[in-house]
Amino acid sequence: MSPVHLGILSLIVLLVLIFLRMPIAIAMIIIGIVGYALVVSPQAALVKLGTDVFDNATVYSLSVIPMFTLMGLFLGSSGLGRQLFNAFNAWFGHIRGGLAVASIASCAFFAAVSGSVIGTAATIGKIAGPEMLARKYKDTLAAGSIAAGGTLGILIPPSSVLIIYGAITEESIGQLLIAGILPGILTAALLAFTAWLQVKLNPELAPTGAPIPFRERLQLSKAIWPIPVIFLVSMSGIYLGIFTPNEGGAVGAFLSFLYAIFSKQMNRKAFNESLVETTNITAMIFLVIIGGVLYGNFLSATRIPLIIRDFVDAINLSPILLASFIFLCYFVAGFFMDAMAVIVIFTNIFYPLVIAAGFSGIWFGIITILMVNIGFITPPVGVVSMVTASATNIKIESVFKGVTPFWIALIISTFIVICFPQIATFLPGMMR
Repeated sequence: MSPVHLGILSLIVLLVLIFLRMPIAIAMIIIGIVGYALVVSPQAALVKLGTDVFDNATVYSLSVIPMFTLMGLFLGSSGLGRQLFNAFNAWFGHIRGGLAVASIASCAFFAAVSGSVIGTAATIGKIAGPEMLARKYKDTLAAGSIAAGGTLGILIPPSSVLIIYGAITEESIGQLLIAGILPGILTAALLAFTAWLQVKLNPELAPTGAPIPFRERLQLSKAIWPIPVIFLVSMSGIYLGIFTPNEGGAVGAFLSFLYAIFSKQMNRKAFNESLVETTNITAMIFLVIIGGVLYGNFLSATRIPLIIRDFVDAINLSPILLASFIFLCYFVAGFFMDAMAVIVIFTNIFYPLVIAAGFSGIWFGIITILMVNIGFITPPVGVVSMVTASATNIKIESVFKGVTPFWIALIISTFIVICFPQIATFLPGMMR
């Protein structure tokens, strides 16, 4: 069997293993090593297994992962999720459908310290879901706004998936994190507008809330000061070159710890749980990175990325058509595959093609996240939709129905960034 045929077969086997619920990291490690042994040699595969695992596990820049994870867990344990929703409810709750807008805004702010779609959707969903249902919001709007807002967890920095992308492609993690800011704001605005527009077109989806006095709005808003302050300190330090991403994460984690202590929300149990959860998440992400690198080495050995590049060169696709073709591949894969599987597999295939075509790797990283976000809420997998259903006790059928308008908004956001790459590249280009 030729290397190309082995590469194609490996993709099929990998998909089968993922559908059989084997962890994607383990599946990629097994297929990557076995495939490399068949294409090159067993000895070379064993060398790769030893050196690649050690080299990637000891990369200093990846220590940013536990730092940002710990920052989010410390702030999450301090009850900021509830305070976020209360603050945005005070500003938007009196508008018809305002709680849906408040949910998306809360998700955007919580994403700035979480870096996780699941953590964002679960935290805000448990708070906003019952509140919207109690105020007679349609379950589709309630669930759809929470699930769509949850996808911001890996777009607005700090993003664990952007860090994984950076580790696989060796792009600057600091620039990738900063690159997510403007697309994150754009996407959050489009999602909030979509929620408002739905209610504008169909007022039966949500009632009008009672207005809250301006002084009370300011009082509730004061409670969420740690998020913008900690986010600005850590991210501006990275942007201005004062901190490395690792140091920015450490500063953010330390400030979050201090806030949790002084707010009297941190006890020994919460502290220990945060450390254990950070360890579990970091170990999972490192396994995914190692698996992605090993599988990527195997695909490179099969020459599949080069064949795809030569094919695209031969048919002379324009940049927009090339980006649309890649988008279509991600879009279709998102229906059937876990988002993490999509990003690791397709990054290894398409990243060399994108760079050879003259595109920015930073821009492609943001496009990748935007496309993965669509898969996060798309049936039949739709991980964030399922988390939202569990957090809100809303039927999964209603969640999938509710995310449809937001799904369109995510597609529009993706195409805007495809057509105007400066949205993703402007801030990283200004970094020192």
